[in-house]
Amino acid sequence: MSPEANRSFRLLPAAWIETTLALAERVSRSLARLGISPNALSVLGLLAGIASGAFYALDRPALAAALIIICGIFDILDGKVAAVSGQRSLFGAVVDSSLDRYSEFFVFLGVAYHLRHGWGVWLTFFAFLGASMVSYTRARAEGLGVDCQVGPMQRAERLLLLVIGTAAGVVFRVLDPALLVAVAVIAAVSHLTAVQRIFHVRRVEQARTSKEI
Repeated sequence: MSPEANRSFRLLPAAWIETTLALAERVSRSLARLGISPNALSVLGLLAGIASGAFYALDRPALAAALIIICGIFDILDGKVAAVSGQRSLFGAVVDSSLDRYSEFFVFLGVAYHLRHGWGVWLTFFAFLGASMVSYTRARAEGLGVDCQVGPMQRAERLLLLVIGTAAGVVFRVLDPALLVAVAVIAAVSHLTAVQRIFHVRRVEQARTSKEI
């Protein structure tokens, strides 16, 4: 397998991803028949992210976690609806990716505000930097013609870890420690993923160069 075909290890099991995408495919066809715009779904995902961050700031973690799940659902459906309805466009792709970044920012901002009285606020900012670098390295690589969907800490994993950390914190009444663990894992593995993507581009370049010799 060539470096460009590599998809590497992900934290989410492949079976979960495939099942979720298959279900999203069926739902997206229904939404497309109803004339729902993929850009409208992207905006709804942004609003869910903003609301999630607000609920973290207001110390309503259960609602915040529920809205993260809703945000993730819209994140999957907007692209699926665009595909099945034939509404894929460069503009739509940029809107989708851009609103995802804004949405994630507001979620992390809410978490940072919740953890504002300790060092967790700085850890949260570092986690958001890592998340941004994961997205940036993929965008930069693909702008250079290199497929770069590698690495274990992608958007779905980041959102899921926040949901799991929040849920565990609510159930066991240890919200701050649980959030700190989730954010620490996101921070560490996100930066590792960004570095992995940088070196993935190097491997692809070396493979292309060796074929030309």
